[in-house]
Amino acid sequence: MTRKLERPLLLIGCGKMGGAMLDGWLGSGIAASGVHIVDPAGARPFRDRDGVTVHDGMETLPADLAPEVVVLSVKPQQMDAVMDGVKRFAGPDCLFVSVAAGKTIGYFQDRLGADAAIVRAMPNTPAAIGQGITVCCPNPVCSPAQSALAEDLLKAVGEAATVEDESLIDAVTALSGGGPAYTFWLIECMGEAGVAAGLPRELAERLALVTVAGAGQLALRSGEAPATLRRNVTSPGGTTQEALSVLMREEGGLDSLMREAIAAAAARSRELAG
Repeated sequence: MTRKLERPLLLIGCGKMGGAMLDGWLGSGIAASGVHIVDPAGARPFRDRDGVTVHDGMETLPADLAPEVVVLSVKPQQMDAVMDGVKRFAGPDCLFVSVAAGKTIGYFQDRLGADAAIVRAMPNTPAAIGQGITVCCPNPVCSPAQSALAEDLLKAVGEAATVEDESLIDAVTALSGGGPAYTFWLIECMGEAGVAAGLPRELAERLALVTVAGAGQLALRSGEAPATLRRNVTSPGGTTQEALSVLMREEGGLDSLMREAIAAAAARSRELAG
């Protein structure tokens, strides 16, 4: 954290994503005594943390609680039930950060009021191991300091970036939100292709998994562009070039399939957001 919180942080929902964020916050220096959690079940691992206060429901929150940040980490279908309980905190001096997919800034403004400072965020599942990436979009009420604070909080589970245009969140959802599933499918497909080529299944699946994981780490750490890394491992006329001639073909190649997939996911994200 680049700055410390002056007032409590209230986390609504402490499942996998909420719990991962909380672990990151406590590890980054946020005082446990300043953290309140509302979650009847998911927060059990945190009940024994010195200073963290766990509430089974909104009705048990202190009447005088004045959080600096409210992080909304419940499932989208549970959000309506949460809004009445947090509306009393709404105002420009309390930052609301939502990581619920499909819930727009307009949704929260309708329920919290036009003067509520709101950041809509789209994380992805590798956040559960601190390797995620989250894109934030603040509403106009958010101050630059609040926008930076939202990024800081979300960096507890990986990287974070900010966009000003909320419509870009649909593309973010399609690319990084769904990206882990596409990568898992790639691993599955590579493994099956190895089996079809004659490898024992266990070995083929392990080769696919470790190859994708290792290539991702190499791309992150090397500082080289992915295209450069691809060319580095592709000898002209060699076996990799032969495979790439299939994957990179104009009709039905991976590039056109991925563009189609991302476009379809982004369109569906817009539909779900209404």
